[in-house]
Amino acid sequence: MPITPPPRRERLADQLYGQVLQGIVAGTWAEGARLPSEQALCREFGVSRPTVREALMRLHADGLVSTRQGSGTVVLHRPPPGLTAAGAGVAELLRALEVRIGLEGQAAALAARRRGGADLARIQAALRALEARMEDGAAPAVADFAFHLAVAAASGNALFAEILGRLGETIRQAMGVALSITRAGSAERARRVLDEHAAIAEAIARSDPEAADLAMRYHLHRSRQRVTDGGRDR
Repeated sequence: MPITPPPRRERLADQLYGQVLQGIVAGTWAEGARLPSEQALCREFGVSRPTVREALMRLHADGLVSTRQGSGTVVLHRPPPGLTAAGAGVAELLRALEVRIGLEGQAAALAARRRGGADLARIQAALRALEARMEDGAAPAVADFAFHLAVAAASGNALFAEILGRLGETIRQAMGVALSITRAGSAERARRVLDEHAAIAEAIARSDPEAADLAMRYHLHRSRQRVTDGGRDR
């Protein structure tokens, strides 16, 4: 089953990651099952061994598989079905989250130091809008992105918001996938997502940079976990 060239240039390792991930979600490889060997994956997908190793490394980093001596690479858990909405581009979405953790953590810390009354009002209004969208059962990716942009703008450094804006399409895609998985889970999971946003806003409101940084990083780490592990936060 050789990989079909994508319509836009996409790294083969990312595409292989996506195809193996979809196989795990679909149950081709169940929890506890052993993935094919590197050599077998090379043959099946028509890629080189370095490509296979990079894709497996990313699956390891996301906690989806583990290599056990004498057993090969074993599937640890099955991600939520909603993750397949991102297709092979899921690797790109997860890479965007990696960038955001450092970027937005620093932006939140600076916002806690520099925010003015108008900045705080925009953050709180964005938080209320996000809560309203989630309570309506709507897809709140736009409202979620608006909250993060409001925090970035409050940093006093326009580059933070500018960089987020450049990543806007990828970020909104990732938010859409994560939030759709959240809506498919329990009401408690949705409440925890809102609580994470509220913690960021509260830390900025009380001018606590360390708490704002920590709250933002925690939220983005949990977002990544919610995307790759549907069993958490149920």
